Amino acid sequence: MDIKVLGALNAEINGKNIVPTAGKPRQILALLALRPGQVVPVPTLMEEIWDTDLPHSSLTTLQTYILQLRRMLTHALPTTHTTTGDGSGTPTTRSGSDTGARTAKDILATRYGGYLLQIPPDTVDAHRYEQLAAQGHKAFDNGHDTDAARLLDQALGLWQEQALVDVPHGPVLHIETMRLHQSRLVTQERRIDAELRLGHHSELTAELTHLTARHPQHEGLHSQAMLALYRSGRQAAALDTYRRLRQRLIDELGVEPSPQLQRMHQAILTVDPRLDIIADPHHTPTYDLYTT
Repeated sequence: MDIKVLGALNAEINGKNIVPTAGKPRQILALLALRPGQVVPVPTLMEEIWDTDLPHSSLTTLQTYILQLRRMLTHALPTTHTTTGDGSGTPTTRSGSDTGARTAKDILATRYGGYLLQIPPDTVDAHRYEQLAAQGHKAFDNGHDTDAARLLDQALGLWQEQALVDVPHGPVLHIETMRLHQSRLVTQERRIDAELRLGHHSELTAELTHLTARHPQHEGLHSQAMLALYRSGRQAAALDTYRRLRQRLIDELGVEPSPQLQRMHQAILTVDPRLDIIADPHHTPTYDLYTT
């Protein structure tokens, strides 16, 4: 099985699609896929589908959705043809599930109080993303910038667009996708930090211009944009990036930029030589360069 949730929902067995077209079964499949090998309690599934507005037949309806998913699994599972006798000595052919192969009930299993997808976690792209991201963050913290940039870039490469973009979101999936999107943003920020520590500032300016436009109040990304522009010989553009962020924070939130960002702004004004130090022995993220 191969399941993708970092974009449109896609789930296949041997190349056969098992994603239902109806919204609520899609929600169930998505939620189970985000927790492979874990029991998802019935109340959690019901909350996702109906929030607090449970119909009288909610349990029966949920069981119907599970049955629909199992039918799609059954149609996608491989079959064999076995030869038997018909009593007259003439062999006949019968189709059926592979001998010893798992059934739909084995894959989408019922457990006390809930259901689970009994599949290896690495068959889901979100799990592979989180594994690569964790390895990349560890490499970053240890100062292995080349490895960090490579691993974090591989993790981000698993994303197609917004997670589960074509699936209705109830309250549970909303939290799950928000968590994934926040993780993606942190991973992007750390990958850029690693690239900056490798001296790739000029290559990053276009990407950072795009990211700061998409996240206009994110101080970490703005600090990276300021540093990349400054190191690329664009001091005025770095100062303008700070000015626009400051004005936006004042207008929309009524606050000034953080002290560390103000100190970075001052460092750019005074051409502080520390801004040009690429190899930081303390492995400090860009946003924290002027924490003290």
